[in-house]
Amino acid sequence: MLRKILSPGLASLLLAAHAIAADQLEDPVARAALPEFKIIPAATPDELSPAKSVPIGLFNFWPRSQGDNGSRRYSALKQINKENVKDLEMAWTYRSGDGAQNIQCTPIIVDGVMYGPTPGYALVAVNAATGKEIWRHKVDVPSGAGENNLPARRGLLYWPGDAGNAPRLLFGSGEWYFAADPKTGKLLENFGDHGRTKIPGGAKGIGGVYQHVFVVAGGQDYIHGYDVRDGKLLWSFSTIAQGGEFGEPYAKSHGGGNNWAGMAIDDARGIAYFTLGDPHPNMIGISRPGDNLFSNCILALDALTGKYRWHFQGVRHDLWDLDVTGPPNLVTITRDGRKIDAVTGVSKGGLLLLVDRESGKPIFPFRLRRAPVSNLPGETTAPYQPDPELPEQISKVTFDPAEITDRTPEARAAVEKMVARSSYGFYEPFTLGKPNLFRGSRGGGEWGGSGVDVPTGRLYVTSNRWISRITVIPNDEGVRDPKYPPSSGEIVYQQNCMACHGEGRQGSGIAPPLHALKLRMKDDDVLAVLKTGRGAMPPAPQVNEAQKKDLLDFLFRRNQPPSRPAQLGSDKYTFDGFNFLVDHEGYPGIKPPWGELTCYDLSTGKKLWHVPLGEHEELTKQGMPVTGQQNLGGASVTAGGLVFVAGTSDEKLRAFDADTGKELWAAKLPFAGTAAPAIYEVDGRQYVVITATGGGRVGGKSGPGDAYVAFALPKK
Repeated sequence: MLRKILSPGLASLLLAAHAIAADQLEDPVARAALPEFKIIPAATPDELSPAKSVPIGLFNFWPRSQGDNGSRRYSALKQINKENVKDLEMAWTYRSGDGAQNIQCTPIIVDGVMYGPTPGYALVAVNAATGKEIWRHKVDVPSGAGENNLPARRGLLYWPGDAGNAPRLLFGSGEWYFAADPKTGKLLENFGDHGRTKIPGGAKGIGGVYQHVFVVAGGQDYIHGYDVRDGKLLWSFSTIAQGGEFGEPYAKSHGGGNNWAGMAIDDARGIAYFTLGDPHPNMIGISRPGDNLFSNCILALDALTGKYRWHFQGVRHDLWDLDVTGPPNLVTITRDGRKIDAVTGVSKGGLLLLVDRESGKPIFPFRLRRAPVSNLPGETTAPYQPDPELPEQISKVTFDPAEITDRTPEARAAVEKMVARSSYGFYEPFTLGKPNLFRGSRGGGEWGGSGVDVPTGRLYVTSNRWISRITVIPNDEGVRDPKYPPSSGEIVYQQNCMACHGEGRQGSGIAPPLHALKLRMKDDDVLAVLKTGRGAMPPAPQVNEAQKKDLLDFLFRRNQPPSRPAQLGSDKYTFDGFNFLVDHEGYPGIKPPWGELTCYDLSTGKKLWHVPLGEHEELTKQGMPVTGQQNLGGASVTAGGLVFVAGTSDEKLRAFDADTGKELWAAKLPFAGTAAPAIYEVDGRQYVVITATGGGRVGGKSGPGDAYVAFALPKK
């Protein structure tokens, strides 16, 4: 564990020493001698940040995809309430008509105009009262175009301008961030390079503006501050330490630890908060010893300067892809009889972090439990992992055989056979060739994040409850020695696949590794995926037959240039993709619920209620209670006492009672809505709008598509 500034020389010695021990196993006897628990103390009363008032009128508007700078997704509008929500009707539907692709962006609404992206790589302005298109601006399609390069992929925002600068829409696409005129859609010539500024690694998450600084993360391991007025870069902060920077300089080439899910800004304090993903490579940590700061953290920086303020880490040396995902939420809660300001982070493994905004110290004592040693030669696990009592976890990371499905005898028997061949336990490390079961990439909170009821500080979390089933396998395939030119197949890969699967085929949090593909797929399997797509991967009609043949030769390592030597032992292993424990009919292999909406009282750290989210109608017809579904999208909260949420494959938008969790209303969408709803008002009429394009990982019977759908009460 490193907690000081490291020189480049010391960092090299650390990695070299680790490489020497690459064939050694950890000592379980020494690990067992450690105390079972460690406690990180809670912030003392005098260390808690006194609440700073936020004007409630701020929440009458929706100028940022996450609602406001605090990413609270709260609306103070209350025309639609518990009593009349049953009367909601479709007010309008907008179809872009320029393609069909999964869009994960909540639109924004400013002065009666809705702004959002389309599947055809355009940004559109739509009359928010009628759904009529006002203008459309098409961006240049980036190389390797796919869902990761869609404009405003997971968000955009509006800056109102100042005395010397016009208002602007800020959104990313590919390796650029753009500034557009809200009235015309034309790029602003005085911003960056004719309306766009380069962002290393590509624009993934949504930024925020504090005074004149636009704070946003790139797709790689850097967070940047740009001058919102002219697009000039003001500062950068690396989430993987470089040289003498504070943190841990684990192998730079592997990346990870990046802010891809979003951020929040405390406007009263000038602090920017970021939730950070896992370190790479996923599942294998041999080349990245230590706790791997700043991965799996909430990180706080000074918004004006990028200066480090504090960090709070959840999982240490993550081997399971348990990102702190979803934007952090700024919340005001009650502790010791007074209002204090805190910030949250939810993780894929079901962990809910709650820390003080100014100090980064936990609001409740944060318990760590002794974790098992590694089963892979050369791997060094963290001795302790999170096991907090408060806040209550969204879900336990550990799989328990008592959870095995009892949906049918056949389903139970099929899952029991898989469990018998697998490993599982509290942060159980991987055993070579043996499936490992845990709550991972569909086991807790997701990138959609959470909504906040601002007056009460309640948090509304959407979550999945699937069990990951992942196997670490041998890998005898290296990356091409740079002394040799790339093959024609590698060139096809670079143009069409590298953006998601990585330069070295190592995969990422959204795409599986393609190492050792020959152990789990055949040519026809890959050709089928290229034709129809699968999961988050869209079809690839742009790849012709000759290119497909070359690509297959590259992926299956046929007739390729020699590989470079393996580095630090990590190339000895890879994993078999993001798989899940499912029964013989494809349903989750555990008892329901399989997806939930949960309400937290953050002042006590306890759940007030939790209900299934989503319905498998075919199972309901068979007499099963509502099971919940895999969901991606997130909830939005209103002063009318309602929680609006979509994100499920049954393609519905729902409204729940914010106090009880009772479902009060639902409407069928043309396609599944994999983003959070936005709430706004035009001419005294309140609307709820949802991006409804389907496709992606949730899927649905329809889609992908190209729709935005708005609902309102009937006109009087």
